[in-house]
Amino acid sequence: MHTFSAVAVCITNLLIGLHYIRMLRRRKIQPALAMWVFFTVAVIGSLVTYLCEGDFGLTDNMLNTADLVLCGGVAIAIVIYGERSSRFTRFDTGCLMAVLAILGAWALTRQHVAAHLAIQFILVIAYLPVVRRLWKAQRNTESFVMWVGLLLAPVFSLLSSRGVLATVYAVRAIVSTALLLSLMIRIEWRSRTSLPPTSVRE
Repeated sequence: MHTFSAVAVCITNLLIGLHYIRMLRRRKIQPALAMWVFFTVAVIGSLVTYLCEGDFGLTDNMLNTADLVLCGGVAIAIVIYGERSSRFTRFDTGCLMAVLAILGAWALTRQHVAAHLAIQFILVIAYLPVVRRLWKAQRNTESFVMWVGLLLAPVFSLLSSRGVLATVYAVRAIVSTALLLSLMIRIEWRSRTSLPPTSVRE
């Protein structure tokens, strides 16, 4: 079961990354760069604190390990292929400063469990730019395939996670991605219900 879970998480994240980058290059999506920069920084900190908290290896929290590759790769792709709208806004910059402040406090305390939990809060903050964007958007700018995959990966990871912190990481990911999917569904529903009815010709 551990091997199946680890392989499933890796394959899911790989497919997600390839699909997302292909969509980005074709200009079919406009992801927020800030969110993926947040993810990369926070995922690094989350993995380090997890490994320091106990006698764990990289495969014991496979989702965190795979997320590091995924987030870093997507962030680089957005820098290369992203449009101006995907760059940092004033809101994004403010969120980034908050993230760096929390990481600075963690570096001083060296309390791994508390730091890991705080970093999960950072990862929630990382969703704020895209949540704000989707809440105000008139059309969906995110990929359903991408976010459904990001929901399935933590579900698979629960089968092989070791330790409470790995479980917390997976559950946080499930709740966060489910929120974004609900916002995307909200946009699709509003766009369809706002369309004028088509006239039926006899």
